[in-house]
Amino acid sequence: MSFLDVYLQRKYKLIITIMELQVIQEKIYEIRGLRVMLDSDLAKLYGIEVKQLNLAVKRNIKRFPPDFMFQLNKEENTSLRFQIATLKNTRGSHSKYLPYVFTEHGVAMLSGILNSDSAICLNIDIIRAFITLRQYYLSYKDLTQRIDNIEEDVNMIYKTLDDLVTQKKINEKPSNRIGFRMD
Repeated sequence: MSFLDVYLQRKYKLIITIMELQVIQEKIYEIRGLRVMLDSDLAKLYGIEVKQLNLAVKRNIKRFPPDFMFQLNKEENTSLRFQIATLKNTRGSHSKYLPYVFTEHGVAMLSGILNSDSAICLNIDIIRAFITLRQYYLSYKDLTQRIDNIEEDVNMIYKTLDDLVTQKKINEKPSNRIGFRMD
């Protein structure tokens, strides 16, 4: 295999990995201040049914404390369905059970109970997607802090200028008119 072939294969794998990460990132939502993935999205990614995923989790429930996995309430479920545009009018198109969501730690724990090579590889990709989102969030938070600091500085400058203009008007003496005056 030539150097060019190896380079192209690596570049192709990198492009596929980036595309996979984007697909996974689109399935990460923020609920209760946590970044989570729906059980249905995870089941699709793993290539299994939601029922199988939830059954495996229930068999190993001790591995999933509330900060790893929790069930959505009705309001959260409705809000999320509107948010991701999954609301359909056809009968039987929605689960009668409220979905479970998994945090980053819950997804990591899934690799222990779904013990296949594809599940392990997928878990690695999902964890990378969570890490990438966390890095974006931290960068965004830093940027917003800098913008807030700049806004405070600009507001202080405007206030100082306004105070100077007001003070100048107070200290000004009425000027004598220059020119011809008719009495």
